[in-house]
Amino acid sequence: MAATRPRRADAQRNYDLLLAAAAQVFAERGTDAPLDEVARRAGVGNATMYRHFPTRSDLLVAVYADEVIRLCARGQALLAADGAAEALHEWLRLFMAHITAKRDLALAAIDGQSTDLVAKWHESMLTTASALLDAAKQAHAVRADLDVRDLLALIKGIALTAADTAQAERLLALIDWRS
Repeated sequence: MAATRPRRADAQRNYDLLLAAAAQVFAERGTDAPLDEVARRAGVGNATMYRHFPTRSDLLVAVYADEVIRLCARGQALLAADGAAEALHEWLRLFMAHITAKRDLALAAIDGQSTDLVAKWHESMLTTASALLDAAKQAHAVRADLDVRDLLALIKGIALTAADTAQAERLLALIDWRS
C-alpha cells in the first residue's frame, strides 16, 4: 500500500478553508445547504472543493471528524490542567454541546458511511472521557462507582431530549456525580 503524500501548503490551506466554511454553513443552514455556498465562503472555486471533497457525504464526514478531533484534543488539554472534577465536568458540557449542535451533522455524516469510521469516533470520545473520569476518581472528586459508558449515555440523553441549551445545562446540573 502506497503511503499518502502530505498536501502542498496551498492545498492544505484550501482544505482547511473549506472545512471551516462548511462547518459554518452547515451550522447556519443545515446539512442540505448548497455546496456552492461552502466554496464561496472558503474563497475557492467549486472544482477545488470537489477535488478535496468529491461528494457532500465526504465533506460532512470531514467536518464531523474535525469536530471529534477538536473535542478529544480539548479533553487532553483539560486532563493536563488542575482540578480533575472540573476538567471532567467541563468536557462533559462540551460533549453535550457537541451532540446538541452537531446532531443533524452527525446523522447526515453517518448516513451511508462505514460503521468502522463511526466506531472510531465513538472510541476516541470514550477514551477521552475515560481518562478524564479516571483522573477524577483518582482525585476522589467523583463517585467511585461511576461508569464512563453510563455517564456518556446520560449526557447523550440530555443533549438529545432537552428543549434548548438552557434546559440541557439545568439537567446536567441535577446529576449528582461528585463524591
